[in-house]
Amino acid sequence: MARPTWVFLQLFTIVAFLHLGIAVSTENPLRQQELDRIAELPGQNFEVKFGHYSGYITVNEESGRALFYWFFEATEDSASKPLVLWLNGGPGCSSIAFGEAEEIGPFHINADGKSVYLNPYSWNEVANVLFLDSPAGVGFSYSNTSSDLMNNGDKRTAEDSLAFLLKWFERFPQFKESDFYITGESYGGHYVPQLSQAIVRNNLLFKEKSINLKGYMVGNALFDDHHDHVGVFEFLWSTGLISDQTYKQLNLRCANESFVHPSASCDEILEVADKEIGNIDHYSIFTPPCSEVSSNRLRKRMHMVGRIGERYDPCTEQHSVAYFNLPEVQQALHVDPKFAPSKWETCSYVINGNWKDSAGSVLDIYRELIQAGLRIWVFSGDTDAVLPITSTRYSVDALKLPVIGPWRAWYDEGQVGGWIQEYEGVTLVSVRGAGHEVPLHQPKLALQLFKAFLAGNSLSPLQLHSDT
Repeated sequence: MARPTWVFLQLFTIVAFLHLGIAVSTENPLRQQELDRIAELPGQNFEVKFGHYSGYITVNEESGRALFYWFFEATEDSASKPLVLWLNGGPGCSSIAFGEAEEIGPFHINADGKSVYLNPYSWNEVANVLFLDSPAGVGFSYSNTSSDLMNNGDKRTAEDSLAFLLKWFERFPQFKESDFYITGESYGGHYVPQLSQAIVRNNLLFKEKSINLKGYMVGNALFDDHHDHVGVFEFLWSTGLISDQTYKQLNLRCANESFVHPSASCDEILEVADKEIGNIDHYSIFTPPCSEVSSNRLRKRMHMVGRIGERYDPCTEQHSVAYFNLPEVQQALHVDPKFAPSKWETCSYVINGNWKDSAGSVLDIYRELIQAGLRIWVFSGDTDAVLPITSTRYSVDALKLPVIGPWRAWYDEGQVGGWIQEYEGVTLVSVRGAGHEVPLHQPKLALQLFKAFLAGNSLSPLQLHSDT
């Protein structure tokens, strides 16, 4: 008699929830976790000692928005390691295309576009790492409502990413109590603090659904439209890439414009600057561009601030396009053929071109989260002309924080790795010789930086050069 009573109560609960408009999941989280496990990747001729998983989390039942993730356990003792979310920007660019496949992930793609190799500087050496393609329409993430792709913006991206995390922790409850950090770069300079703010506020309202957020770190990030523009133009001029006249006109026409929605007048002078700069890689001004890719105009590059496709093999992005379009790769990653894009792309210009709300500044969010006690680091490669070190310094200076540590060099094996400045609430780190994607150009230094961030030791004197 007990079983029919239990069934009746279960059905009554479901009906009550449906009446209230609350979505009821019939998914068995642990079973779905195991279904998401990846056995092996095509073109993988080596074994790994960590588990990894990929799949979808539905973040809006009504419109059918589902976000795609790829999660890597730490190489050793994953239960004791923190959990780190990585977000690329754009807006419209895939965290799997860039963060995983050419920056901090364990699997990078060979030049043949058909096989992978193991990244010796993967961040899952010291943490569990989660990559998320957000918003819907980016990478393998999708929506059943086509108008969703034309109406993305900062606000909904943060809301959907929070919904994703709450459901992801249901699927992976073993990481619910882990220290949690968010990292990212470029337009992720919006995503990362905005999501962090959403988590902090959610934790205050719903303690039973709290996320153990400890801090965040962003690189070559978009902070504040005015200060970032002023920093870009100063960097272009001081490195000799543009003329005096163009420098003056850029400040006159663009300094107070939106990065995502600039005026026609601003676009016009950006076109002039692009011609003066010539065919170089704006994301890494001292390395050769990929000869397979036609030069993008600076105007387009500044709109798509999260995109980069060049490195010492400067054609990395093309390898990713080839690999992730392979049917066997999509099958291994559990991509549902019904929702797979007709052609997988590293960045969606549909998403980027139809971006609705873009905050003019996130400095107010920094002020709020500093008060919340989060560990906040910002870093910058010093050879990036899209969101350069000058932009980062102007934006951080605008916070008007007390300085608590001297400006100093930090070292790696006796060589200067970059410079560091500690403020009350924020740590600023530059990475020497790195472009827009710091882990792409300086992977060893980036891993050292990441370890210091997790430890909160601010690149301690143990890592500094000594003549004694």
